[in-house]
Amino acid sequence: MARRSEHTQDEIRSMVLNAAETILIEDGLAKLKVRNIAMEIGYTVGSIYMVFDNMADLILHLKARTLDDMALHLQQVPSNNTAQCCLLDLSKAYLNFANQHFNRWNMLFDHTKTPESVTPDWYKHKITQLFRPIEYQFERLTPNASAEQTQRAAQALWSGVHGICCLSLSGSLDVVGVRDVEATVVVLVNSFVRGWASDLP
Repeated sequence: MARRSEHTQDEIRSMVLNAAETILIEDGLAKLKVRNIAMEIGYTVGSIYMVFDNMADLILHLKARTLDDMALHLQQVPSNNTAQCCLLDLSKAYLNFANQHFNRWNMLFDHTKTPESVTPDWYKHKITQLFRPIEYQFERLTPNASAEQTQRAAQALWSGVHGICCLSLSGSLDVVGVRDVEATVVVLVNSFVRGWASDLP
């Protein structure tokens, strides 16, 4: 068992997050227990609770890492194409991230909050930043739309893309004979963009 003096609190914090992420990737959220993390890093359970308030706090920071990586993944999409093509490419990139990092992506939506838990502002900011590339394309698409309208459009479209992603990864789309998930996303994005543009004054 490692001694606390061997590492600073920041180092222990980083070790905990790295170990937790490894367990999550390899075994899923069900195996993400504080005792398993402690064994992985060679520290006691108490040492982990010196750097995180509780398991919910640890998971929130783990989710934040996933949001950061997802944001970076979406930022790789070239933004010099037409707005509609960029929205299609962003949607496909989201599907790709979920497929490649299923356990991390799934954790973002699988871990429910307790009624008394409050989402901190720093975490809300990460979610806001994640939507910025989508909002930007709607700003390009319809320069006359208000900020509230573009935000709502980005959230509505992404809810649809996320829904297709969830159904695809659960195998539910196969049940109704849908094989080409990207083609389904193309139909959604193109239909949404046409409807959105025609609804604006």
